[in-house]
Amino acid sequence: MYIVMLGAPGSGKGTIGKILSNDLNLVHISTGDIFREQINKSTDLGKKIKKYLDDGALVPDDVVIETIKARLLEQDVESGAILDGFPRTVAQAEALRDFFENNKPGAKRVAIELDVPDDEIIKRVVNRLICTNKSCGAIYNKETKPPKVENVCDVCGSPLKRRADDNKETVTKRLKIYHENSTDLINFYRNNNALYSIYPQNLDVAVKSIKEFLKEYKRK
Repeated sequence: MYIVMLGAPGSGKGTIGKILSNDLNLVHISTGDIFREQINKSTDLGKKIKKYLDDGALVPDDVVIETIKARLLEQDVESGAILDGFPRTVAQAEALRDFFENNKPGAKRVAIELDVPDDEIIKRVVNRLICTNKSCGAIYNKETKPPKVENVCDVCGSPLKRRADDNKETVTKRLKIYHENSTDLINFYRNNNALYSIYPQNLDVAVKSIKEFLKEYKRK
């Protein structure tokens, strides 16, 4: 099964996506992680991506689509994966649909939307702390989920950091862009595939609800 996580930046796609990844034994594919890897390596692609991210803009469709297509052809995602951060536009969603129809026609596909109010997202993002250990990647919040020791990961003991783009100005700009694209994108999945929408006020309750939906959907 291939699961598309939909929702505004900061809605919890990464957190819930990783939980589902562990519980369902599916590889978690984050476009953000792929892009940050390119940026850290200072590749030509990474330099282009960094400029877009620093400006709070979306990376162009053609760049994102080719990156994801290549990743989905790798052996570890033959039986399924969780896509976090892709697609973000209808053009990307159409390209993903075409990819599956041409390469994995029998695969089950479903979209999960995390519908969170903007003011809550802004509060989440500006207080977000992320583990610097890539193999861990635990996420904390200074207000709602602080680490036991300040700036130290509870899981692996690595330092925590705040992303440079996790500020109110950039997040507000990203939310504006997201909303400009999200209505058509949500309708695309509502009309072309299964769509499950939830407001994840409580993490455990939300994950349980999503897993129950996926279990039922897999039986169809």
